[in-house]
Amino acid sequence: MSENQAGAAPRRGVDVIKDNLSRLPAKPGVYRMFGEADEVLYVGKARDLKARVSNYTRMGGHTQRIARMILQTRRMEFVVTESETEALLLEASLVKSLKPRFNVLLRDDKSFPYILIRRNHEAPQIKKYRGSKQDEGDYFGPFASAGAVMRTLDTLQKAFLLRTCEDSVYSARTRPCMLHQIKRCAAPCVGLISNADYTELADEAADFLRGKGVGLQKRLAAEMEAAAEAMEFETAARLRDRIRALAHVLSTQDVNPDGIEEADVFAIAMDGGVSCVQVFFIRAGQNWGATVHFPRHERDQGAEEILAAFLVQFYDKRPPPRLILVNELPEQSDLIAEALSLKAGHRIELRRPERGAKRDLLTQAERNAAEALTRKLSETASQERLLLEVQKVFELPGVPERIEVYDNSHIQGTNAVGGMVVAGPEGFRKAAYRKFNIRDTEITPGDDFGMMREVMRRRFARALKEREAGQDQDWPDLVLIDGGLGQLNAAIETLAELGLTPDDVTLVSIAKGVDRNAGREQFFRPGRAPFKLPENAPVLYYLQRLRDEAHRWAIGAHRQKRAAEAARSPLDEIEGIGPTRKKALLHHFGSARGVSRAKVADLMQVEGVSESLAIRIHGHFNGG
Repeated sequence: MSENQAGAAPRRGVDVIKDNLSRLPAKPGVYRMFGEADEVLYVGKARDLKARVSNYTRMGGHTQRIARMILQTRRMEFVVTESETEALLLEASLVKSLKPRFNVLLRDDKSFPYILIRRNHEAPQIKKYRGSKQDEGDYFGPFASAGAVMRTLDTLQKAFLLRTCEDSVYSARTRPCMLHQIKRCAAPCVGLISNADYTELADEAADFLRGKGVGLQKRLAAEMEAAAEAMEFETAARLRDRIRALAHVLSTQDVNPDGIEEADVFAIAMDGGVSCVQVFFIRAGQNWGATVHFPRHERDQGAEEILAAFLVQFYDKRPPPRLILVNELPEQSDLIAEALSLKAGHRIELRRPERGAKRDLLTQAERNAAEALTRKLSETASQERLLLEVQKVFELPGVPERIEVYDNSHIQGTNAVGGMVVAGPEGFRKAAYRKFNIRDTEITPGDDFGMMREVMRRRFARALKEREAGQDQDWPDLVLIDGGLGQLNAAIETLAELGLTPDDVTLVSIAKGVDRNAGREQFFRPGRAPFKLPENAPVLYYLQRLRDEAHRWAIGAHRQKRAAEAARSPLDEIEGIGPTRKKALLHHFGSARGVSRAKVADLMQVEGVSESLAIRIHGHFNGG
C-alpha cells in the first residue's frame, strides 16, 4: 500500500479537486477531503481513483450534500491500494476512526460480549469476555448485551456445573464454595469431581453452545432414566435439574430461527430522513439477542447506501458469520461480501431472502426496526420541544446542540472526582461523558469551589486548544453546574483566567431550595437575579434529569476510585514487585497478610523472587 498526499492548494472546491486530478493514478484506493480547519469532510473509496475523483469536477448533477462537500473542500489525500476490496476495508476503518461529517456513521460502536470456556487450566473456567481473543479456549458469540450473556451463563452453570471463579480464588479453596452448595459448580477446586469428568462437562457445554443441545438433552434423559432404574435417585435428580436448565434456554427465545444455525440479520427502516437498523444475532440455532442502531447520515441518502456503509463499519472489528441476511441489498453487495470473506478467511454469503424461514425472520426484524424508529422519532420530537424551552429560559441564541452538566463527588475530601455529562437533541451522549480526578494538592479537602475551578480549568483549557486548532465542534452551548452561587462564581473566575467571558460560555448553576426538595430549585446566572421555574414545568423536569444524571455519574466515578483505593495491596508499595510477582506471591501465600508473615527463606521459594527482593519484602513488613 502506498500513500500520495497532495500539497495544500491555495484554491478551493472544484479547483482543488482538479489540481489533484492531474496527479492521480487509475488505480484502486481511498481518498480523503479536508475542510477549512483541516478537518476530514469525507472518506471515499474507488476502483479507479482518477475516474472517481473526476466525477466531483462535473458541473451540476450532484445532490445538495455532495455539492456542499465539494464547495467546502480545501485539500485532499489519497492512499493507493492493491484492490477495490482492500480499499473498502480501509475506508471503513478510516470512517470509524475519523468520523467525517459527510459519511454515514455507525454511532453506537461498542464491542459485543462473548462467552469463553477458558482451556489453559486443569479446570476450564466459563466467563463473560470482551476484547481481543487472547486467552486459549472456546469463544461463543457475539451476544447482544451483557444481560443476555449473564442470563445464559446463569443457565449454563445450572446445566453444566462449570466454575466461574478466578484462578487465584480456585487455588486458595480448601472447601467447596456457596456455588457448589446451590448446585451451580462441581467443585473441581477441592477434588469433588475428577479432572476428566470435569473436562467432559466443559466439552458438553461447548457442544451445547455450538447447537447440539437437543442431542445432549436426549443423552442426559437416557442417563437419568438409567440412574432412576438403578435407584440412584440423587444422581437422577441432578440430571433432571440439568435437563430442565437446558430446556429453559431452548424454549425462551424471542425469535424462532427455525433451520438457521448461524447468521446476523439486518433490517433497516427509514422515515423522515432518519434510519434505524435492527440486528438479530443467531448462533447455534438460538437467538442470542438483538441490538438497535441509528446511524448518522444526510436526509437524502437511501437505504442501500446507508446499509452498505453500516455493514462494513459494523464488521470492522468483529468477525462476521457465514450468512448475513438483509431486508435491502446494500450498494455493491458483491464487493462487500468479497471484502468480508477476505477478512474472515472463509466465504461470507450476503442475501436478501424472499420466502421461507429466513424471510420470516427478516420480517420480524423489520417490524422491530419500524417500531424502534417510531419510538425514536417520538422521543426526538419531545426532546426538540424541551430544548426549545431551554433556549427560551436561558435566552440562548439558538436551540442548544450540546449541554454540559458538571458535578463533584467526594467523602470528606477523599477520592475527589469531578464528573461531566453531555446531552443534546438525541438525548444523553454517554460516549462524551468525562471524569476528572482532582489532582491539585493545594485544594483543601472538601473544597467544592476549588474542585469546580480545577474541573473548569482543565475542560476549557483543552477546549481552547482545540478551538485554536479549528476543532471546536465540542464547544458547549450551555454549561449547567450542580450547585449554587458559590460554584457559579468559581466557574466564572476560572473561565475569566482563561480569557473567556459569559458571552463565550453560557453558565447556569442549579441549586435545590433550603429544604432540598426537588421542584424548588433556584437557577443562578452571571449578573442576573436567581429565579425559579414553575414546579410542574416540563423543562424543569428535564433540567432536573440532567442534574441528576451528572450526580449519578460523579458518584459512580467516586465509588470506583474509592473501591480501587481499597483494593490496593501493601505489595504495591514495594519496589520491584509488579503484577506478575504480586500474583505469584499471593498464589503462594494466599494473601498479603500471609506474605507479611513469611520468612526470607520462604519468600525465596516463590518463582521470580531473588534473595535481595525477599529481604526487601521482609524488611517492608517487619521494619528491617
